[in-house]
Amino acid sequence: MSAVSGATAGGPVQRGAFSPADIRRALLLYGVTDSAWLSGRTLADCVRQAIAGGATFIQLREKHMTTDELVAEAATILPICRAAGVPFVIDDDVEAALRSGADGVHVGQSDTACAEARRILGPDAIVGVSAQTVEQALAAQAAGADYLGVGALIPTPTKPDAVDVTKEELARICAAVDIPVVGIGGLHASTLGVLSGTGVAGAAVVSAIFAAGDIEAATRELADKLTSLDLAPSCRLAVLSIAGSDSSGGAGIQADIKTIAANGLFAETAITALTAQNTLGVRDVLEATPAFVAEQIDAVFEDIPPAAVKIGMVSSAAIIESIAERLTHWSAANIVVDPVMVATSGARLIGDDAGAALTDRLLPLARVITPNIPEAEALTGTRIDSEEAQQAAARMLAERFGCAALVKGGHGIADANDVLAEPDADTGEIRITWFRHERIDTANTHGTGCTLSSAIACGLARGLTVPEAVNAAKAYLTGALAAGLNLGHGSGPVDHMWAYRA
Repeated sequence: MSAVSGATAGGPVQRGAFSPADIRRALLLYGVTDSAWLSGRTLADCVRQAIAGGATFIQLREKHMTTDELVAEAATILPICRAAGVPFVIDDDVEAALRSGADGVHVGQSDTACAEARRILGPDAIVGVSAQTVEQALAAQAAGADYLGVGALIPTPTKPDAVDVTKEELARICAAVDIPVVGIGGLHASTLGVLSGTGVAGAAVVSAIFAAGDIEAATRELADKLTSLDLAPSCRLAVLSIAGSDSSGGAGIQADIKTIAANGLFAETAITALTAQNTLGVRDVLEATPAFVAEQIDAVFEDIPPAAVKIGMVSSAAIIESIAERLTHWSAANIVVDPVMVATSGARLIGDDAGAALTDRLLPLARVITPNIPEAEALTGTRIDSEEAQQAAARMLAERFGCAALVKGGHGIADANDVLAEPDADTGEIRITWFRHERIDTANTHGTGCTLSSAIACGLARGLTVPEAVNAAKAYLTGALAAGLNLGHGSGPVDHMWAYRA
């Protein structure tokens, strides 16, 4: 952790600089002050005891204090947090956060907008936002929030006007965003179990810490309880990739593993073929037997059942039949099929028998299929030379296979604009969604189809809707393309780990 200057009326004050990983770790036990329970103690004394007991984040939340009073109070608390390496933010008052040199601010839905707080405090400040719905959470993330406070989970007198959030809605919010979430509202040692399995990074606690007679002991009990809970199921969510191996690492199984890991999930594989290839082309292919592909799928589902399945290139009708039979047996959910049928050059990559097996057995199992323009043309028997034709093809595929069809526009139609046709589960009507992105000018596009389909599977595994998963996947791929990895002498791979390097 380094330090940066935050300008104040009295001169520069040092603000701690916390990375996203630092913030996520620090949210485990988030202490929120309340001077109503001081009982002769000072807030600084209470914060010192809370940190000694294991509090990892402190928010100064004193609604009755003026900005000047908050700045004065912060001056007594900030050195304690600095010495412990604990982030310190002020609730609602952006001016107090700026003047005191606090690490940031936490704002509510009706308070200073997240983007405005970011503008005032600068890029290194921590900005937290309260949210009660997925829509609010996504809006806060888009505005630049570093974390979310979600609640009230259990009715509490400190937030009598708060909207109650169910455990299910909390889990859905955690799955919808990439930034960490801390649960708040009525949490104490006996109610922390409501957080288990939701994906939160930790608990925000008020009275369970600051109303305690022995603050250090009470905080230690909370910390011990939190460390025993399943607070990060996102890394436990598995995604199975069924595809061929690319020895150069840019596409196939290797691209899928990198994509799944970069999206914070656990990658599993069933390899359909080994290839000897690099950025210049494929030298040789050694197919797995259908029986061995089936064994891999069974081994995965018997032990660590995946939350989503991505299927890439499978060139054999027998292997396709085997995959379809085993996925049906296991009632696999959230299947994303990248129907690799036609090369960029226009050459067909699978024979007629495999193509028939793909359309008859595999595509009907999918929740989403992701054909490019040549593949959509092959599947529909129509020419796609305009956005209207692209949209018509997506609609045709959605109606034929009963799944969402994302027809990608990366082959000369409308730049990188993709169109999604999705049947409504209740009415059967087809909903159309366009995803418009500027084409990234790069020759390094090896594995883009694999990467996009795997990222969509990750979004579905985390509970996103199909449009939300596609939008998140396209944002991830755009970053991977823009990073400009530039490896090899041919069409190089994208940078799957771009977000971590950035």
